[in-house]
Amino acid sequence: MERYLQILSVSLEAVFVNKTRSILTALGIIFGVGAVISMMAIGNGARQEILEQMKLVGVNNIVILPKSDADNKKSADEEEGKTLKKKFSPGLNLKDAENLAASIPTIEKVSSEATYNILAIRKGKKLSVELSGVTPDFFGLFNQTLKKGEFFNSWQVSKGEPVCIIGPEIEAKLFAKEDALGKYVKCGTVWLRVIGVLEGVRINEKAEEMGISNYNLNVFTPIKTLLLRYKDRSVINKASFGGTQTFRFGNSVTMMQTEGSGGGANQLDKIVVQVKETSQLSATSKIIKQILDRRHKGVDDYEIKIPELLLKQEQKTKDIFNIVLGAIAGISLVVGGIGIMNIMLASVMERIREIGVRRATGATKKDIVFQFLAEATFISVSGGLLGILLGVIIAKVITVTTGILTIVSFISIAISFGVAASVGIVFGWLPARKASEQDPVESLRHD
Repeated sequence: MERYLQILSVSLEAVFVNKTRSILTALGIIFGVGAVISMMAIGNGARQEILEQMKLVGVNNIVILPKSDADNKKSADEEEGKTLKKKFSPGLNLKDAENLAASIPTIEKVSSEATYNILAIRKGKKLSVELSGVTPDFFGLFNQTLKKGEFFNSWQVSKGEPVCIIGPEIEAKLFAKEDALGKYVKCGTVWLRVIGVLEGVRINEKAEEMGISNYNLNVFTPIKTLLLRYKDRSVINKASFGGTQTFRFGNSVTMMQTEGSGGGANQLDKIVVQVKETSQLSATSKIIKQILDRRHKGVDDYEIKIPELLLKQEQKTKDIFNIVLGAIAGISLVVGGIGIMNIMLASVMERIREIGVRRATGATKKDIVFQFLAEATFISVSGGLLGILLGVIIAKVITVTTGILTIVSFISIAISFGVAASVGIVFGWLPARKASEQDPVESLRHD
C-alpha cells in the first residue's frame, strides 16, 4: 500500500507541475459533464410538468368544449353549397352529458361545467372571480382535494342550494382574518354559503390550452344552482331566430331587422368524460362524436380533446429531443477522453527519460502503468467534479432566466460522474501501457 501511495504522490505532483496543460485537458470533461447534467435536468423538469398536467386533466379523461362563434361561422361558411339554410343546434348542454353517460358503457363518470365571470364581495372587499357550476364528479375527475370543509351533498345538488366551494386565493383575499367555512360571500346578486376550501394547484399555459382553468380563483357551486339562480344560456327567446325586433328608446319606438343565431347558446362551457380504461379512449371519443353529431343536427359547434394522449405524445417528443441532446452532450465526454489520451501520449514522449530513471531505480511495468493511469484518472475525476458544479449552475440559470423547470437528479449526477471517471481510465490506459513498455536503457539515453 505504501508503494502505491508513493506512486500516487508522484502522479499528483506531475499533474500540478503542469497546471495549465492539466486544466486544458480537463476542459472537455468539465463541459461534457456539465452539458449532460443540465440537459438531463431540463428533461426531468419537462417530465415533471407533464406529470403535473396529467394530474390536473385527470386520468382517462375526454374533454368536450364548445367552439367559439367565429369558429362556428367559419365552419358554416365552408359547408358545401354555402347557400344551405343553417341547421339548428341546441349547443352543448346537460342533456348531452346525461345522454353520453346513459349510452356508452365504457364511461366511468361525466362532469358538466358552466362558468361566468362575476364580482365576489365580502365585507366591502371586491374580487373578480370565475363562478363555476359543476356536478359532484368534477372534483374527482380533476383530482381536486379539500384543504378544509366538505363537498356538495346530494340534497344541495338536487335542490340547487346556494352553497359554494372556493379556491385558496379567494380565501386569502376575502377571508384573510377569519375562517371562511360557514360564512357567506356575495357572488353577483346571490349570497352563497362557503362549505369548503380547495387545496392550491399550479396551472401553466399548456393546461389552460386543454381546457383546465385556474381553480385557485374559482368559486364552485352546484350546476343547478348556477342555472336556476343565475343564468341558463340554453333558454331560447325570440332573438334566437332573428326577424324584426322592436326597441324602445325613451318615447320613440324603432323597428330593426336582427339576424338569428341559428340555434340555442351553449348551456355548458365544458363536459368531461372519464373512460374506464386508457385503451378505450380513442374508441370512446369516436362514439361520443357520433352521438353529439346526431344531437347537434350535424352542426360542428364543439370539439373533442383527449388531454392524456396529447400529453403522452408531447412527452414522447420531449423524450426523443432529450435523448438527442444527451447524446450530443455524451459525445463531448468522448471528445474529452480523446483529449486526455492525446495529452497523456504527448506527456509520455516528453517524460521518456523520467520513465527510464524510475525503471532503473526499481519501478516495475505495473508501477509505470499505475502512475500514468492515476494521472489520467485524477484529471478526469477532477473535471467530473467541476462539471457537476457547472451543470447545476447552468440548470439554475436556465430556470431563473427562462422560467423552464429544471430538476437535477442524483441519477444524472451519478451517471455523468461515472462516465467521466470511466473515460479517464479507458483513455488513460493506452498512454500508461505505452509508457510501461519503454526500454529502460534507451529511455536513459533519451535527451
